[in-house]
Amino acid sequence: MNITTAARPDAVTRPAGGAAAHLIEVLVSEWDKLRTVRSTWWALAAVVVFNVAGGAALGIVLPKTFNASQQASHRDPVQLALIGLHLSQIAIGVLGVLLISSEYTSGMIRASLAAVPSRRLLLAAKTAVLAVTAVVAGLASSYAAWLAFQAFVPAGSPMRMPLSDPGVARAFTGAGLYLGLLALAGLGLGAIFRSSAGAITALFGVLFVPSIIMQLLPDSWQNTVGPYLPMNAAESVYRVPQAPHFLAPWAGLGVLCGYAAATLVAGFILIGRRDA
Repeated sequence: MNITTAARPDAVTRPAGGAAAHLIEVLVSEWDKLRTVRSTWWALAAVVVFNVAGGAALGIVLPKTFNASQQASHRDPVQLALIGLHLSQIAIGVLGVLLISSEYTSGMIRASLAAVPSRRLLLAAKTAVLAVTAVVAGLASSYAAWLAFQAFVPAGSPMRMPLSDPGVARAFTGAGLYLGLLALAGLGLGAIFRSSAGAITALFGVLFVPSIIMQLLPDSWQNTVGPYLPMNAAESVYRVPQAPHFLAPWAGLGVLCGYAAATLVAGFILIGRRDA
């Protein structure tokens, strides 16, 4: 016996405004999802707390540790203020993964695709909403780390760094953009693996493991290949004195954009080819 199933008008009919109105509707829907999930706020709070607490802690401890100004002058105060970035990058990466992998784990992806049959449109909306949220959180927390560090460093210390100093504002801006790109890479991997554990493992495996392995290789490899590894490219973005064999800041940011774009492109390809 043949059974004919009529398409549900409420699932596929676009609003009267056409494609633009439909896109806005999907964006609003994805924003509602993002802001109403408790894990979003925990992840964003972790990003802010790690960055601010790290900057404040070093601002309190280091002036007491370095008694001689020449000792402090050899340190990059920007990297000291951004010490919390090592933990906040984990929180923002997990947020990117969970934005889509949690829907596959819970089965909610079927409801999402019933409401938005165009899978790539759905992923594009998630990408746009996450990009804005992660970049805003990254920039805000990076500059908050600068404020916290400056608040506790004594006046006249060589570790003080006004934003007007060459490279300082660029470094803190770059740190915020790096967090945004890391969240997007997590989203791409979440779309590829469709498993929170698998995507998180892949994200931080790619982030940390190559840098560890590179330390075991000859200097020629470290100097030629090393600068293009994710962690080294990220460090070049938020360093003020540029180290030898590191990329220029915006070149490093371009490499990070390439990594994030690669995962998202793979995610866009696979989401349209596989069953939910």
